[in-house]
Amino acid sequence: MAITLRCKLKANPQPQAAISPSMLALLRSLQEESFAYFVHQVNPANGLIRDKTDQSAPASIAAVGMALTIYPIGVERGFMTRRDAVAITLATLRFFAGSEQGTGVDATGYKGFYYHFLDMQSGRRVWNCELSSIDTALLIAGMLTAAQYFDGADDDERAIGELADMLYRRVDWQWMLAGSPLLSHGYKPRAGFLKWRWEGYSEALILYILALGSPTFPIGADSYAAQAASYEWKTEYGIDYLYAGPLFIHQMSHLWIDFRGLRDDFMHAHDSDYFENSRRATHVQQQYAIHNPNDFAHYSALCWGFTASDGPGNKVLTVDGVKRRFYNYTARGAPYGPDDGTVAPWVAAASLPFAPEIVVPTIEFFHKLPLCEVDPYGFKASFSAAYKAPGMDHPGWVSPYHFGINEGPTVIMIDNHLHDFTWKLMRSNRYLRDGLKRAGFRGGWLDQPPHRTHQS
Repeated sequence: MAITLRCKLKANPQPQAAISPSMLALLRSLQEESFAYFVHQVNPANGLIRDKTDQSAPASIAAVGMALTIYPIGVERGFMTRRDAVAITLATLRFFAGSEQGTGVDATGYKGFYYHFLDMQSGRRVWNCELSSIDTALLIAGMLTAAQYFDGADDDERAIGELADMLYRRVDWQWMLAGSPLLSHGYKPRAGFLKWRWEGYSEALILYILALGSPTFPIGADSYAAQAASYEWKTEYGIDYLYAGPLFIHQMSHLWIDFRGLRDDFMHAHDSDYFENSRRATHVQQQYAIHNPNDFAHYSALCWGFTASDGPGNKVLTVDGVKRRFYNYTARGAPYGPDDGTVAPWVAAASLPFAPEIVVPTIEFFHKLPLCEVDPYGFKASFSAAYKAPGMDHPGWVSPYHFGINEGPTVIMIDNHLHDFTWKLMRSNRYLRDGLKRAGFRGGWLDQPPHRTHQS
């Protein structure tokens, strides 16, 4: 049955339903287990976070940004001491402040941007990867969160604020435009700027807002309008929303920005906001699993979550008489795929603030599956009950890895739902506020003066 979702938007709605004590305990356990990833997969000397639970894997700068965001959460929830959080945060910021910024092929960064993947020990570029605009933005968002929280009077906390501010001011967002109104995906020292630009609705919403809010190298409002010009408003299963297939797109910028009640020109024209839009996108994902156009037996109202994720491998197999194409890591999505039967439990969990009425039962369902075994950092990245390679007695594949960029959103979004913590912190950040206003956002908390958000 198709459903149509409509609601009256409010600036700061309360959670939609009470959560039972047993579910609160489960959420806290999932949050603490996911938090542990950033305690065990870190180089304490430089704060770099391993991309995934493979000891040969390099650091991901996006995972570092998430680590800097969750350390304050860890302090607030009793997962780590403030002293330890300050120490690892300061080590991280000092590394990025002192790392090589230059045109060398093995530098750490250039023009304030950083390479997507860095060697865990040296902190230098690996894998011939790009100087990444979006991953730098996620890193900077974490730095600004740390500065917002660690605002005490002692020397170390003052240094956190000063270093984070310097690192943000150093990013030359204008350079990343490379002659276009649209920001480039990145740059390579020998090949130049990548051919792809950030346009249409994507995880780069926070990238544009940070670039607009820069006090040193701001881009213009025309850039924000240019990336929004190719937005796609669709109706799926009776639900009207701004379309993006992978669910993580509807979450990533929301880790730091509370979009409830805020409207830019596009959302004003559609009588919605990005928080409400993510709620609808979450329901589209569940409806896709219910309708199950590819007839995967394990999909249901409790088994969904389609996003960029690890996969069982690039193979075409016949399973139970049906020819199936499977993929490695790819941007799975709903309702247009690709869909190979792979589900990412973490991405459903990270939609908790948007649609707790369907996410809570789904988390309970996933918790009963064997997805937390070996390296217990919460749910494994993804699984497919449909995959069956030749020689396998029974179908079923579970990713052998946990990924930092999966564990981070789990921690942050559980906390945003239960405590409004990171959102509350960042509602007072002057750079985000400036970026939102320059993008044309108005309404809700943005029309109120910022206020102190925590006590040391």
